[in-house]
Amino acid sequence: MRTYSDEFKAAIVERLLSPHAVAVSELARETGIPKDTLYRWRSQARRAQGLAVPIPAPAPERWSGEAKLAVVVESAALTEVELSAYCRQRGLYIEQLQEWRKACVQANAPGAVEGASERQRGQAQAKRIKQLEAERRYQEKALAEAAALLVLQKKVQARWGESEGGK
Repeated sequence: MRTYSDEFKAAIVERLLSPHAVAVSELARETGIPKDTLYRWRSQARRAQGLAVPIPAPAPERWSGEAKLAVVVESAALTEVELSAYCRQRGLYIEQLQEWRKACVQANAPGAVEGASERQRGQAQAKRIKQLEAERRYQEKALAEAAALLVLQKKVQARWGESEGGK
């Protein structure tokens, strides 16, 4: 196993976490350090800094709900200047953060829970309606088949009755 100096690791991690970060695969080719090692150094540095979200994030729209919530929580007590720096560091727009904050508030509003339960009830009703319609179609087919059998039975009896009467 190859050992690297702390200064060298710090320089590599800085390149991985800077606002214009180099891709791990590119840095691995450039330095000859295995990708797994680079990923481990980067995640250790993030944990040491107490970061809950990836930095830099290539597409904040694709972040998980958990990561978005972490950003909302982390930025809740920041001043405008600190918030601007925070957003720049993570590749966010303040408007995105405001939308996420609004979504978090709306998700926890009393009406949101009621709306969710109403949606579930509506979905359950739609499922029940679909089942009932399928059952009705089945019964209509069975009824049509029974009617056809009765008609055939009458025709057969009528023929046999004619045959017996003619002898």
